Amino acid sequence: MDKRTIRDIDVSGKRVFLRVDYNVQFDDGTILDDMRLRESIPTIRALQECGAKIIACSHRGRPGGKVVEELRNAPVAEHLGRLLGQPVRALRACVGPEVDAAVAEMHSGDVILLENVRFHAEEEDNDPEFARALASCAEVFVCDAFGTAHRAHASVVGVANYLPVVAGLLMEREIDYLERVIHPVRPFALILGGAKVSDKIGILENLAAKADLICVGGGMANTFLKAQGIDIGASLAENDRIEDALRVMRQAALRDDLRLMIPTDVVIADPGGERANTVSVNRVPPGFRILDIGRQTIEDFRDALQTMNTVVWNGPLGFFEREPFDRGTIEIARALAFLPHAITVVGGGETAAAVQRAGVADRISHVSTGGGASLEMLQGITLPGVAVLLDR
Repeated sequence: MDKRTIRDIDVSGKRVFLRVDYNVQFDDGTILDDMRLRESIPTIRALQECGAKIIACSHRGRPGGKVVEELRNAPVAEHLGRLLGQPVRALRACVGPEVDAAVAEMHSGDVILLENVRFHAEEEDNDPEFARALASCAEVFVCDAFGTAHRAHASVVGVANYLPVVAGLLMEREIDYLERVIHPVRPFALILGGAKVSDKIGILENLAAKADLICVGGGMANTFLKAQGIDIGASLAENDRIEDALRVMRQAALRDDLRLMIPTDVVIADPGGERANTVSVNRVPPGFRILDIGRQTIEDFRDALQTMNTVVWNGPLGFFEREPFDRGTIEIARALAFLPHAITVVGGGETAAAVQRAGVADRISHVSTGGGASLEMLQGITLPGVAVLLDR
C-alpha cells in the first residue's frame, strides 16, 4: 500500500480523531454481529501503546440528519468497552461544548465514542464547517473505517482538510488484500453471486481480463440462464441486463484461458417456498423459483477452484438466509477455506455473514468489513476515504 499508516506518524500523547465503522445492529440490547468492533481493536491498542487519547467517531444507520433514539452510539460504546476491558465513554454529541469538555478530561489511553455523526445532515453533505468542528478536538486523523471509505462525508474526507490523515491497521489490511485481488497471482478465480448482474457487472468488466475462472451463482445466474434461452420459471431475473450477460459469455468464449461456469442444476421451490427439489436448469417448472445452486454445480465449482492461487468471492450463491437454500453458499465457503495455497478474499456483508455461518471465517485470508466499499474498489473505483490518506 502506498499510503501512510499509524506506523508512519508520531501519535505519542496526542489526541487522535479515529474514524471507525461501527454501523452495527442491536436486538433487544444485544449486538447481532460485532465483527467491525473486533476488527478495530488492533488499531485502538496500537494507539494506546503510544499513549494517544482516542476520540472515536462512527455513524449508525440512516437517520437522515435527525436524532433517532434507537441509533444512538451508547450501546456500541458499552460493547466496545467490554471488548477492550476498560470503560468507553459515550457522548451525546459529536461536536460542541460537551465534546470539548470530555476531551479536556482525557488521559493517555482513554477512549471516548462520539454520538452518531449522521444525526447531523452536514455529515453526508461533507459540510466544511462541520468537518472543521469535528477536527477541532484532535491533532491527528486516523481513518480505519473502510466500510465507509466509499462515502465522501465530512468525517471520512472533510476532516482530512484540517488534520494529517493516515490509515489504521484495518484500513491498511483491507487495501492490501483487495490490491492483491486487483493484481492477482494467477490462476485467479472470481465467484460472483447475489441478486443482480447490475451490482457485479463493474467487477466483471474490471477483473474478467485477469481471471482464469468465473463462477456465477445466486440470483444473477438466473439472468445468465435466461440469456441462453433457458426457461427459469418464476425466478427473478434482470431483463434489462440480458445483453450484459450475453456480452460476458461471448467474451469468455473468445478466450481459451478463461472458464465461465454457470449452474447446470439448481434447487427450486414453489411460490410458497415449499417443496424444495433439485433439477436440471432445463427442467424448472412454471411458477417455481430458483433459490440455490444444485449439488452437481457445487461439485463442479469446488473442483474448478482447486488449482486457483487467488480467489475473490462477492455475493451469496442462493437464498442463504433460509434452509435448505443455504447449502450452495455454505459448501463453497467451506471449499474456499480448505484450498491448499490460495489467497482467498471475501467481500460484501452477506458473503461475510455466510463464511461466519459456515464456521470458516478464520480460514479465509481476508473477510472484508466493507460491502459497498469492497464492491467499488473491485470495480477499479478510487474510494474517497482512501484517496485522502497521506501518500508515503
